[in-house]
Amino acid sequence: MKKKLQSEFNSRQYMLSRDFEAFYYSDVNFSSVGIHSHNYYEIYFFSEGAVTMEILGKPYALRPGDVITVPPGASHRAIVRDPQKPYRRFVLWLSPELVESLQESSADYMYVFRKVAENGFVMHLDPGEFTVVKNKLFAILEEIHTERYGRETRLGLLVNEIILHLCRLSYEADNHGGVRDNASYFESITAFIEEHLEEELSLSRLSSRFYISPFYISHLFQENTGLPAHQYITKKRLAAAAGAIRDGSGITEAQATAGFQDYSGFYSAFRKEYGMSPSEYKNRWKGDAER
Repeated sequence: MKKKLQSEFNSRQYMLSRDFEAFYYSDVNFSSVGIHSHNYYEIYFFSEGAVTMEILGKPYALRPGDVITVPPGASHRAIVRDPQKPYRRFVLWLSPELVESLQESSADYMYVFRKVAENGFVMHLDPGEFTVVKNKLFAILEEIHTERYGRETRLGLLVNEIILHLCRLSYEADNHGGVRDNASYFESITAFIEEHLEEELSLSRLSSRFYISPFYISHLFQENTGLPAHQYITKKRLAAAAGAIRDGSGITEAQATAGFQDYSGFYSAFRKEYGMSPSEYKNRWKGDAER
């Protein structure tokens, strides 16, 4: 799915759309781009690689989870220190007109942009926070690649949401020492689960990833879903498998995509959830689609 959302890098430094553009790049042997500037805001989400971002002559050695906001007119360039390493990042372009309209609707949208003007370009997110942000970016890219009813309206809402989310994270880091509430932890954990369904997702792994106890994670899931964590994960995996089947994947591929290690366990859980076997589900869905 995420491979389909990947963009081929284009050195174009001007916007084709009126309000915003979004990209996901994953490159190897990437040639560094020369110093440049543009007349729109660029928010750059660094996911992987050995890269230094130079902005107004100052270098920033990037870490996964860094979010860089480059305002209009600021000269900058990404310097790839090791071209052999995969270089993965998201890029969101925002027109000054869009930012101005957001400011008119609410000053809450402006915290990140004001912070850039006052004291720097880079904000670092922990792994859980960055996973939440990446999922919001993938939601934007997925919507861009659809032709569903209400597409433009939903895209506007999604872009507004991610800007407000970044402003909230930045404000909380500045004013509360980055202390997060239960809802924030739960959102981070569920976003991580969504992105890593094909991997092992034990309570011990989640605990080490988010630096909170397995007991506390169990409490979060009971409080927010009424389900044990393992049951929540199973339901998410089954939904992913069903979605893959509807998209045309074979049963074995859907099982692997959803992170089920053996077919018997997958078969049993699928039948319990959907009242039919995976193959019956596939045949019924195919028949409905052909009508």
